[in-house]
Amino acid sequence: MDREHIKGAADTVKGALKETAGKLAGDKKLQAEGTLDKIKGDAHNVVGDVRDAARAAAEAAERKWREH
Repeated sequence: MDREHIKGAADTVKGALKETAGKLAGDKKLQAEGTLDKIKGDAHNVVGDVRDAARAAAEAAERKWREH
């Protein structure tokens, strides 16, 4: 798990907690902040996934280049 995935997980959990607290308290602003944090967490996870894919592609290209 890299830094982006860790940030994503943290933001997702924080967002879920805020969203739930907002629902329970009837606080629409807190609920919206929670939703925004969850979206931010998803974005960090996407960035982490893209970096992982790019790293894997570079490693595969290097292996292929070394074979020839």
